[in-house]
Amino acid sequence: MDINRERKPVWLKIKAVGGEKFKEVNQLIKEYGLQTVCHAANCPNRSECFDRGTATFLILGSKCTRNCSFCDIEAGRPHMVDSTEPRRVAEMSAKLKLKYVVITSVTRDDLTDGGAIQFSKTVKEIRKILPNILIELLTPDFLHAPDAIKTIIDCTPDVFNHNLETVKSRYSVVRPQADYKSSLNLLKYVSENSEIKTKSGIMVGVGETIDELKILFDDLHHHNVSVLTIGQYLAPSKQHLPVIKYYHPDEFVKLKQFAEESGIKKVVSGPLVRSSYRADQI
Repeated sequence: MDINRERKPVWLKIKAVGGEKFKEVNQLIKEYGLQTVCHAANCPNRSECFDRGTATFLILGSKCTRNCSFCDIEAGRPHMVDSTEPRRVAEMSAKLKLKYVVITSVTRDDLTDGGAIQFSKTVKEIRKILPNILIELLTPDFLHAPDAIKTIIDCTPDVFNHNLETVKSRYSVVRPQADYKSSLNLLKYVSENSEIKTKSGIMVGVGETIDELKILFDDLHHHNVSVLTIGQYLAPSKQHLPVIKYYHPDEFVKLKQFAEESGIKKVVSGPLVRSSYRADQI
């Protein structure tokens, strides 16, 4: 299999945005001492989202206990859990007058609850200040601990998002510390034990085939996932997993069609789509 080392195609070139709202969000992030996945994962949509007055909060520190080959978040010894963080996320959400907020985290395999309690506290603090806000949680797998998953369900987010990331055959390369079937079962468990909408996201261009993607779409549908995002993988550096294929925008249209044909109700597919991109519009 040849690795594509060509320059990014024209449709992946992003026009920088730096309006007043962008500056305001950047300043607030510093003021409240918070992390965003927009910065930590070097998201290509950061400028656009900040300019729209939105951000995806990254809780539980900036160091991840896993070291996935595609991710730009730094692996290492994690920070202590900050008891003031949930309140600060709530206060900044109120300051931005958010109607929809996405909360995600690094993976915290060092914690017995995987960080689930911090997610729950954050949801509760946000709702104290913004009772009508919609909340999406984009979570790690919590090592599939039943108590941790129950904690997430009990805090009743509006959307539970857990990214499958790639097809089963690529897990050993892309997500070596995760398990394809277990992630599917996590999504199904939440859907079967709550009224919470379930969502997942994948990236393409890491060596998957179309037939494998169709199987993945079927698997997601059979595990009750109702929202799916599909985007192009972009290597954060030469030390990360290389891009094997750049999909053309027309191919993303076809992927959307295949996913919808599998039965998934809502599919957002495009080169720069990410799991929390324009989440408030899904």
